[in-house]
Amino acid sequence: MPSKNQMDIESRQQLFHKERSCLWKLFTGLCLLVVLCFLILLSYMGNEREKRPPPSFLSLHSVECHHSSNSSSPAGISSQTQISSFYSELGISLDAYSRLQQAVYWAEPDRSITSVSMSTSPDNTTFIIENLKESYQIGEELFVMVHAKDSDNKFKSYGGDFFQAKLFWSKTKASVFGEVVDLLNGSYSVRFLLPWVGEAQVAVRLIHSSEAVEVLKRHRETDSDRVYFNGYYEGPGPDKTKLSETVKCNVKWDMNGLESMRTGDCCCEYNDPRTGETWRCKRPKSLPCSALVHHSMGGYRNRLTYNDKMLLMQTNKDINGDKSIIKIFSSHGNENIDVTEKCRPGLHTPVPAGFYLNDVWTSFVCSTRHFTTQKTTECLKDKHIYMMGDSTLRQWFEFFVNEVPVLKQMNLHVQYQTGPLLAVDVENNIDLHWRAHGVPLRTRKTAFANLHYISNEIDDLAGGPHTVIIFNLGPHFTTYPLDFFTQRVLRIRKAVLALLQRAPETTVIIKTVNTGSKDIFGSDWYSLQLDRILRWAFQDVGVYILDVWQMTACHYNNEDIHPGPVIIKNEIDILLSFICPE
Repeated sequence: MPSKNQMDIESRQQLFHKERSCLWKLFTGLCLLVVLCFLILLSYMGNEREKRPPPSFLSLHSVECHHSSNSSSPAGISSQTQISSFYSELGISLDAYSRLQQAVYWAEPDRSITSVSMSTSPDNTTFIIENLKESYQIGEELFVMVHAKDSDNKFKSYGGDFFQAKLFWSKTKASVFGEVVDLLNGSYSVRFLLPWVGEAQVAVRLIHSSEAVEVLKRHRETDSDRVYFNGYYEGPGPDKTKLSETVKCNVKWDMNGLESMRTGDCCCEYNDPRTGETWRCKRPKSLPCSALVHHSMGGYRNRLTYNDKMLLMQTNKDINGDKSIIKIFSSHGNENIDVTEKCRPGLHTPVPAGFYLNDVWTSFVCSTRHFTTQKTTECLKDKHIYMMGDSTLRQWFEFFVNEVPVLKQMNLHVQYQTGPLLAVDVENNIDLHWRAHGVPLRTRKTAFANLHYISNEIDDLAGGPHTVIIFNLGPHFTTYPLDFFTQRVLRIRKAVLALLQRAPETTVIIKTVNTGSKDIFGSDWYSLQLDRILRWAFQDVGVYILDVWQMTACHYNNEDIHPGPVIIKNEIDILLSFICPE
């Protein structure tokens, strides 16, 4: 018979085993609970990714369009292989394109917008100057915090608003662009450089609320045919009559709303064999597809809902904030920030890229000069200058013709809005060209044959030390999906790379997009996205990038898609500094 002590020991052992068993079950249960919570979290994140997938702007559609005409492509080729092949042909790796996707990513509301009152209110949103001091020295930085509120005066908890900020002083016509950083929680940090001696104030504008940006995104994704064009067909009719028909035309891109023309034997298609792009027009009733003669802007389709219109009404509004006067003094006797970097291709564009003082822009990119008429002529001597782009680049052509008396414009008997235009100075051996880029192009009635793709034009130039090529791209592409624009830009990039390989001494200059439009057909938010694509594509190519975004965003003039003479003159000074660096 066991002793009492042995029974106590056995009892304690049994109790211990029971407790250990309970603890193990508890531990196992907690582990299962943790795993279950983790799986729920993953599921939630997965659902969120389904709601807001990572941006992917070069759709498989564009790859398939590119390969559809290539009968040598093997059957059953995988989508990934097709995409890799497409990138490779244009000199872009998948990693590089992934970086572009991040560059154009824009935060969006984290909830459904059920009322216009939920949108950011410019009246209730405010900004404060952080750690304001009695005085500053030139070259110091100033930080501002913007706090977004909705129409009910509630603080916003998510980002995505489109703000622009500047530091300015009206009496000295001074201004500088501010760098806005979205903190993704309803607040925005703004950084300013203090580049002049004197006084300054802060100004912040709400260009679009995050909710309005969602409207812009949605219409770009579903409504790209809201701008359409006319094609004019002409040909002989019976009894020596002349037939003419006008039909609607647009980009061939079978998604984003542009597929609306694709019905049966609907259309005439004009494929460019070098770029692979196709322009599509409704088939005329009595004339062949070969009878297309002219092109023009057709019109606009405004499909905004009532709520869309209400959200876009709060556009380009000043917000309230600290109006304190910033006092800036010289630093160790220096009243200027010296820029000693010589202008050369491939330089990074900082923020700020420069500043205005007394209406004169000082660049922080490189050491620029200000050119008189005589110095301009000397710089352009023995130069063949080819400009390709839109009407904002035509302003540069017009500046040279108007300000340099020795340049004489030739009458080529073409539609002025599209060109080609030509001015020459025989004595100094200068020829200056401008022509509009290829379709899509919003313009008056013009000869379709005169609308050339930029990449084709570059391919047809030999280049060399006396050749200057300047181009821009943007405002006529604002309604189209980003992948369409990216494909156009990458074709130009490929042409520029080939040019610089055969003629490395050629000067290539890209004019960036400027600010000026605020509506559903050409918003600055659209332009900013295109601008980022353009910069990304050419950041490592060895070209000059002339930033006009900041120059137009911070000037005191009312913004216009066609900047005023003061801005144009400063743009030209930078251009000439690139062509003729010190």
